[in-house]
Amino acid sequence: MSPGIPRSSGSMWMAMKNKLKKLSPSSSQRSRGIASSRDNMSVGPSSSAHYEYENPIMRGITDLTTRVNTMGQQQDQLSIDLAHNTELTQQNWTTITELRRQSGAFAQKPMPLGTNPRPAGLWEASRPDLAASDWIVGSPPWAASRDRITNNVAATRDVAAPIISSKLTCNFSTFRSNTCTMEGDVSIDGKSATVYVVVSLSTYRPENSTIKLHPYARKWEQKAMSLVREVTVRSSPAGAANGGISLPPCSVRHDVPAVVFSTGGYNWNIFHIMSDIVIPLYLTARQYNGRVQLLATDYEPSVVARYKAILDALSIYPVLDLDADTTVRCFPLAHVGLESHRELSIDPALSPNGYNMMNFLDFIRSTYSLQRPRVTPMSKSSGQKPRLVMILRRRIRELTNEADAIAAVMDAGFEVVAAGPEDVSDLERFAGVVNSCDVLLGVHGSGLTNMLFLPGNATVAQIIPWGELKWPCRHSYGEQVPDMGLRYSEYEATVEETTLVERYPRDHAVFTDPLSIHRQGYDKVWDIFINGQNVTLDLNRFRGFLQQLYQSIVTQ
Repeated sequence: MSPGIPRSSGSMWMAMKNKLKKLSPSSSQRSRGIASSRDNMSVGPSSSAHYEYENPIMRGITDLTTRVNTMGQQQDQLSIDLAHNTELTQQNWTTITELRRQSGAFAQKPMPLGTNPRPAGLWEASRPDLAASDWIVGSPPWAASRDRITNNVAATRDVAAPIISSKLTCNFSTFRSNTCTMEGDVSIDGKSATVYVVVSLSTYRPENSTIKLHPYARKWEQKAMSLVREVTVRSSPAGAANGGISLPPCSVRHDVPAVVFSTGGYNWNIFHIMSDIVIPLYLTARQYNGRVQLLATDYEPSVVARYKAILDALSIYPVLDLDADTTVRCFPLAHVGLESHRELSIDPALSPNGYNMMNFLDFIRSTYSLQRPRVTPMSKSSGQKPRLVMILRRRIRELTNEADAIAAVMDAGFEVVAAGPEDVSDLERFAGVVNSCDVLLGVHGSGLTNMLFLPGNATVAQIIPWGELKWPCRHSYGEQVPDMGLRYSEYEATVEETTLVERYPRDHAVFTDPLSIHRQGYDKVWDIFINGQNVTLDLNRFRGFLQQLYQSIVTQ
């Protein structure tokens, strides 16, 4: 394992062992996370260690409790909103009256003949008291004002404008992420990673005046969160007389919402990028149809470059490096942290906008211009062969008889596309390759995340290594499949198909009682079953699996 790659505790594996041994419910509670190690595949290592092990009954009770609590919070929020809106209406009436009285004071400066206009999307504020560095971004000057004044005169409220109190809502109750949303007058100082917001006196709570969170959707894993920069949200009641904070002056004012997130954490393989960043970013930012500014802390250029097509589809503006930004930026609305529901999936019941995985897959297919929305029914008499992409791992959980396995797939009637690490590195090209296939086959690992590019009704076929790993493997790459409109099949390796026979005697607990290895803790499971074996397929047994797979796709 490469130095510096986090490995979290074995509590999650102990929870899986408890589930399999059917111990008491108290031992089946959600446990903390497990990190994956980096291997030499371009798409990174398996995420087999990253599961939320839980008893289904306890999960149902937990979900019900969460929804009841959410309903209570929503009722409280309605009361707060009513008080806030009343106060805000009074403030706006006073402000509008004053602006109308002074409407002649903010006349737009005429542009001298021969002067080049500012770049598209970047407009000079029309108030004479603003410095040349004070800009309003994203729209013409008149769009920056809340009240457009007639006679071609725009009122641009910028740095010296009256502060209108905002609404701050934070949610720390979900399992995967903490989030805060601010609407109104929001200032973001990238240098200090601080978000400033002035709230109404009626909604201000001194105990919540400083909130700290890590904007990454894997909050149960301390090792992951230790790789993410902490962001501070500071709120204050309107008016210095009430102990209000002094807001830093805006040098750039945006007229679009902001989303603050992290490209850090477990950012070295496609599973974690999609599960912890891309899907949560879709849930949070997609509602703005591109008119949203993304600000990334822990800015990783390789992540931004590799997933540029997705980021460009979510925002028409370039992603800003928050940590390197010395500018104080102001926004009418901001999200800190990303909404997240499940591993590599979406729960429509929890999505305020009703998004589901089918919506996300439509977005992915549009982003990468994927041509096949669904698999076309195929008959044997047509002479066509179903196309199968086979993900080939290297060094860890590798097929030792890879060439024979590929030959067996071809003999079963499939057209095979063999995809090694060098083939999957070009994401945009490989997405098209996967979309052209009817089946994706591979040993458990992050490469199976490429199922996101399959056409509807295609099949995901997972080879599960030895070691009582069926449940965790299904958790990462099986349970989500129906929500994607795909089909799932699996081949579980037997004791005769693991290279562990070369390391341990046949009467060792590795073979006779794998769960006893689980009881020794995560490190043992990682070293032996996850990072310590390759797979040698029993070709006769594998051919039987392929025959069933073929028959499930091709009709007579």
